[in-house]
Amino acid sequence: MKRRELLRHAALGAISVALYGMLPVRAAAARALPAHPFFGNSFPDVTGAETGLDSYLGKPLVLNFWATWCAPCVKEMPDLELLHKKYPGIQFLGLAVDTTVNVEKFLKKIPVSYPVLIAGHGGIKQMRELGNKQGGLPYTLVFDKHGQIAHEVLGQIKPADLERQLQGLEASR
Repeated sequence: MKRRELLRHAALGAISVALYGMLPVRAAAARALPAHPFFGNSFPDVTGAETGLDSYLGKPLVLNFWATWCAPCVKEMPDLELLHKKYPGIQFLGLAVDTTVNVEKFLKKIPVSYPVLIAGHGGIKQMRELGNKQGGLPYTLVFDKHGQIAHEVLGQIKPADLERQLQGLEASR
């Protein structure tokens, strides 16, 4: 009889511990996830002024890795520019995997109204850490307003597909 009683108490104790242990998990799930660690980085613009990516938190962000020597990157820039103008509630940011000199010359010929920062050749490592294991360009990520990846595109964007993603983000604002 003592053994049966001991087993019953042990089982009740285990259930209590399991239920008690689940409470913090449920509470944690209700809180917003922290922003992607990538937002801890900062990059210079063409003038050399550093910009922390955490300054882009609070509204959705389209982050486009590109380079002046990448033909698909150059080809998609007008589409990104049009979407940037169409969705003012969504921040667009170009992150050049290139040199400051090349980017400065390029932007004089083909200007965009959204900010462009310089990642240099270290941008390849950044892309890989974000999920682009091939390191190919262009690479576009869409982050929600909390800094979580909502969508990614490896290769040239399809404007209609990206616009559908942006409409979903606009609706959730």
